[in-house]
Amino acid sequence: MIVSLDYFLKRVKRNIFNMKPLKILFLLMVMPLMTAATLHKYYVSVTEIEYVKEKKSVQIISRIFVDDLEAVLRKRYDKRLYLTPKKESKEVNGVLQRYFKEKFQIKINGESTDYTYIGKEYDNDIVFCYFEIKNIEHIDSFEVTNKLLFEMFDDQKNVVKTNINSQPQSFILISQNDKGLLNFD
Repeated sequence: MIVSLDYFLKRVKRNIFNMKPLKILFLLMVMPLMTAATLHKYYVSVTEIEYVKEKKSVQIISRIFVDDLEAVLRKRYDKRLYLTPKKESKEVNGVLQRYFKEKFQIKINGESTDYTYIGKEYDNDIVFCYFEIKNIEHIDSFEVTNKLLFEMFDDQKNVVKTNINSQPQSFILISQNDKGLLNFD
């Protein structure tokens, strides 16, 4: 039996108005609790790392939800910090660089590397952060430590996708296991 939307809404209204006030009050109190129990926000970042052999360059793109990154930067550095194109704080780029240097490290062939912050851009509720490591002749081993947002969210997951030496790999880093190591023979 197909029921029209109008018919369905009329039945719902009729049933609600025929209920006793105590039942309505109970529903109004219980429904938000049931809804809150089913809603769950996921805390995840995605970082893509690619070695471009022709350019001797490792290119890094990290995607993070704006509100999550803004919350952690405010907590760590400045409560008045804003990550929005219209209202962005002047010190955002410096703070972003500092935060990434503290929480995101890369070792190539067993040596710590220094990456350059290229910039960022916003796409709706995600911020894309761009980095580059130059003058990389070859990669025999690649280690990444990604602790982004772990101090803010217990269930944070940092997905790392790599394409190094034409070998795509990916792994998920959590606070109990924040390092990934790849060896290329």
